[in-house]
Amino acid sequence: MNSDRPREPFLKLLLVALGAVLVHGYHLGADDAAIYVPAVKKAFDPALYPFGAEFFEHHGRLSIFSWLVAQTAKLGHMPPDLAIFLWHILGIFLMMIAVWRLATLCFEGASARWGAVLLVAAVLTVPVAGTALVIMDPYLTARSLSTPTTMLAVASFLASHRKEAFLWLLLTALVHPQNAAYGFALCAILALPLGWFAVPEPAPAYAFVADRLPTGFEFQPTHGAYHDVLYMRTFFFAQLWQWYEWLGVIAPMLILAWFSRLSPKGTLPGFRQLSRALLPFGLLTTIAFLILSSTRRFEPFVRLQPMRGFLLVYIIFFVLLGGLVGQYVLKARAWRWLALFLPLASGMCLAQRSAYAHSRHIEWPWVEPKNQWGEAFRWIRSNTPKDAVFALEPKYVTMPDVDQHGFRAIAERSVLSDYYKDSGAVSLFPQLADEWAAEQKAQQGWETFTVTDFERLAKEYPVSWVVVRHPAPAGLPCPYSNPTVSVCQIPAPSH
Repeated sequence: MNSDRPREPFLKLLLVALGAVLVHGYHLGADDAAIYVPAVKKAFDPALYPFGAEFFEHHGRLSIFSWLVAQTAKLGHMPPDLAIFLWHILGIFLMMIAVWRLATLCFEGASARWGAVLLVAAVLTVPVAGTALVIMDPYLTARSLSTPTTMLAVASFLASHRKEAFLWLLLTALVHPQNAAYGFALCAILALPLGWFAVPEPAPAYAFVADRLPTGFEFQPTHGAYHDVLYMRTFFFAQLWQWYEWLGVIAPMLILAWFSRLSPKGTLPGFRQLSRALLPFGLLTTIAFLILSSTRRFEPFVRLQPMRGFLLVYIIFFVLLGGLVGQYVLKARAWRWLALFLPLASGMCLAQRSAYAHSRHIEWPWVEPKNQWGEAFRWIRSNTPKDAVFALEPKYVTMPDVDQHGFRAIAERSVLSDYYKDSGAVSLFPQLADEWAAEQKAQQGWETFTVTDFERLAKEYPVSWVVVRHPAPAGLPCPYSNPTVSVCQIPAPSH
């Protein structure tokens, strides 16, 4: 394959990336960022989070992500929130560059290449089958960087820039080892002759991931709190998937199989090579998923989440689909581009505004939050000691008006473990299960807690502050309240 790289329109790709941010929004510390952002902030200021940091530090120990973002903030003399926002934009920009490079290897014409770029930009928040992932999150996590670097590795490998591909994979491994394993597996399949469909078992890739995890894997059923945490995540187990989640696996694979038999006018060899390579790649990840879900003896291995490999399948699928649409449907007709992408971008924007209905669509780092939980968390950041330890409703992150914002990420204070996001850390690091279960037990019945219950909690853990629904229970002094939330101190025990 011709290894010459066409000149890349960086400015236009940057404008597309900025447009993607406007469409999909941005939310500090939401959802999975509730784990990654505290790690960044502790790397920036080690005095933060003296209690409970293990629920996010285990992720950080496997990656340079938190250190990298924190160092950017330090060197740039900027607040961490601004550095996090800029890295989010950079991640989307890198994704647009990766998509452009793939498109230039698959299509000859400009219409096809821009069709690929704009379609991927428009569908960044599309869910990936039943994996609990979207193509690119509207918040910053390690995936925000590792996904585009993985795609850049694939593009470099496809263009016969093998050393460059290795460097991109190495960078991916430093940021997110699991994504590097998927990228390595796909590149290995691309290295096979075009007509081959028999590929070696991807054990080395998964072994690489297993070696980076902190605990071993045993062929025996899980028990106790860790067993319960695993089964909270239905996407870990094939038997718990819904039919429409399987449709998200089967439909793109069938379309890719059709693509692999085509040689459309205006396409380059990369089109067929990628579509063919994705078939065994997707099949192997699905088989691995089915095997790990087949018996309780494999339960400790489900955290490897082989179906996350479909993130690469989806991205490349939309690259190929967008290229064909640009080549054969949109062409050079401006009204056709507007007729497709304006409704699509509007629909995706409305979906994201609905998902974060109580927050600003773009949570600019220099603007106060619209979300009243976020307002309370910001007040805590500015008005309580760094070593303060908080407690709040363990399932708060699922409350509709919270919009999935993580307490630690915004308030920058320690807190007792929550039910959902911290159990996500437990699902990957079983050694956290006992402590998580104990803290959950201590917070049982939170909805009916009185001052006596809060005082009992303060005797078990170094908790001195609580965040509760307004109005607060009688007897709690609350220096901050808004119409939704009160921030209160637990009274010191009388002597």
